[in-house]
Amino acid sequence: MARTDRPAAIEQSFLTHAQQLEQRPPCQVGCPNSGDVRGWLGIIAQRRKHGLSLEQSYSKAWKRLAELNPFPATIGRICPHPCESRCTRAGKDGAVAINDLERFLGDWGIAQELALPRSRDRRCVESIGVIGSGPAGLSFAYQMARRGYRVTVYEKNATPGGMLRHAIPDYRLPRSVVDAEIQRVFDLGVTLQNGVNLPEDMQELRERHRLLFLGLGAQKPRRLDIPGDSQAGVISGIEYLARRKHGKRIELGAGVLVIGGGNTAIDAARAARRDGAAVTLLYRRSRQEMPAAASEVDDAIDEGVRFLFLVAPTSVLGDGKKVTGLSYQRM
Repeated sequence: MARTDRPAAIEQSFLTHAQQLEQRPPCQVGCPNSGDVRGWLGIIAQRRKHGLSLEQSYSKAWKRLAELNPFPATIGRICPHPCESRCTRAGKDGAVAINDLERFLGDWGIAQELALPRSRDRRCVESIGVIGSGPAGLSFAYQMARRGYRVTVYEKNATPGGMLRHAIPDYRLPRSVVDAEIQRVFDLGVTLQNGVNLPEDMQELRERHRLLFLGLGAQKPRRLDIPGDSQAGVISGIEYLARRKHGKRIELGAGVLVIGGGNTAIDAARAARRDGAAVTLLYRRSRQEMPAAASEVDDAIDEGVRFLFLVAPTSVLGDGKKVTGLSYQRM
């Protein structure tokens, strides 16, 4: 009796099983929110097959999209859309404009005053506490509320929204869009307690709720850790954007240097241009390595922001009252 080639048999069995597994589409793999991109796009593309009018397909696609993302009009404006870079059509006739379609459906949902979908009608006895009302906290609150849980959101500011409301410039994200999409979350019965600072002792909140979710965000800026980076005239991008968003006066001077290559740096540079300053952005790597969305970089260039790549600051020069210059090295 001939011996069975066990390694070959095992390999063949594995390949057969792997072929049977359902694989996610590349666009969905590239989405941090794991949205069912193909699903909600397919509803519109195949509307005639299912006997839907164009308007009906928009509303149905919006509900499918909103099952995982309660802020499609918001995300459709600020997301760097990594899904499109993985689209299988990118190397053929161009990637599907997923981000633009998401924004369109988000605006459609606002215009039609569509309510966020629920997954069950019954109420659960457990109480959920959410600390922080930024996109993470509100998204979690939404997923719990739509499943019937009683949810209370605690926020230190007077209004909810986190960075969406308090930092991202209005030209990128209109306040009316933020207001409309956040209100839908609270329309599910979510309770807001604003003006609440996070206590050092969390025991009271732990006793009040069955579960606590900490959506604190990443609002603390990182220093450059170079000589002169804490003197007058040096301000973090987040602080500048937040103060500007709330209408607080900021003395920029004729020229502004922005250090960094992320979306916050680009937002700060474009905002400073709008405030009338000549802006130069310094980044220690090449343009291709910038983490900021490529379209945002293109817009900044069109608006007159000057870029210096492959340079790293070594010290900030100043006279005690203002910044007078910057020392840097070529990379």
